[in-house]
Amino acid sequence: MTVTEATSRSSDDSDKRAPLFELAAELIRNNIAQGYLYPGLVLQESALSERLDMSRATVKRALEIIEDEGGVERFSGRGFVVSNPLSGEQNIPKREDLRQIELDLTTLDGSAGKPSWLRVYDDVAYYVTRCPVFGGYRIFEAQMAEEYGVSRTIVRDVLGRLQERGLIHKSRTSRWIVEPLTSKKIKDKYELRGILEVAALSSAKLPTEQLRELADEIRALSAQTAPTPAQWFSLDRRFFEMVVLTTPNEDLANYASNNRLALEACQAAFFSLGLPPDTQSILELGQVIELALAGSIKAAESMLAMHLKKARDRTIAQLKITAILPPPSDFPSYLQFT
Repeated sequence: MTVTEATSRSSDDSDKRAPLFELAAELIRNNIAQGYLYPGLVLQESALSERLDMSRATVKRALEIIEDEGGVERFSGRGFVVSNPLSGEQNIPKREDLRQIELDLTTLDGSAGKPSWLRVYDDVAYYVTRCPVFGGYRIFEAQMAEEYGVSRTIVRDVLGRLQERGLIHKSRTSRWIVEPLTSKKIKDKYELRGILEVAALSSAKLPTEQLRELADEIRALSAQTAPTPAQWFSLDRRFFEMVVLTTPNEDLANYASNNRLALEACQAAFFSLGLPPDTQSILELGQVIELALAGSIKAAESMLAMHLKKARDRTIAQLKITAILPPPSDFPSYLQFT
């Protein structure tokens, strides 16, 4: 497997982690910035959802995000109106058929051609990989179908695919369940990471120049402030792409990628709660790279194994912090805390 192929696969996974309401919010922001959605324009959820080919629930959530940012305002308790950036100017409501006005839809190019089940899958996967941090959840098919405006057949297809990836399961009473992420599960996943990722490193076709560049970035990090969540994920994923996914054993690479899913989502949930990125974890990856570039592969393997044990302990400590926090209130209605 080439680095390009590995990066492409990781990018695809990253796209799938972006929920539909975030894509909708970004599209609406862009169209406000470009003037297609101008100050005073009334944004009705039903018309906008038809135009974007998304559910009303998804569009409503996107508009609520932009409302918090000040880009739109509530309109007489029903719908929203685009805010006027000029303070003191009267914002006169203007009605147009949102199904007909010109919009820049280029930000949807990557998802516009997706079949209905895949567009729903992307959104649902985003939530079911994040909610286990807060406990167990039950998924209700009927409410999911209503949320996304699709048939129960599509909903079952989506849930079946999530079940195949081990993200959800069906109980003995045929209920769809998202199991809580426990310290035991974290230990099990990191134990598997220690087996899979160290084995991948031993056979990896390391891209020397790209690794040198990554090592330089990590080395510079030690003299700076803590990375942002986005920077942390970028450095962590690039290491994984170059050191693990370059193994010629594609089955090994696939197993290693799938095993990381829940842990990556767990880390994203921690960041969303305000827990800071751990600089030390990234510096440890830098040490693995330095050893590998020096030709000491066995030492690099040992360092990677040590890093994973420390990362396991840090993740469990973070999980204990979240145990005292209430679940987020903005999870979709089809996910109910148990």
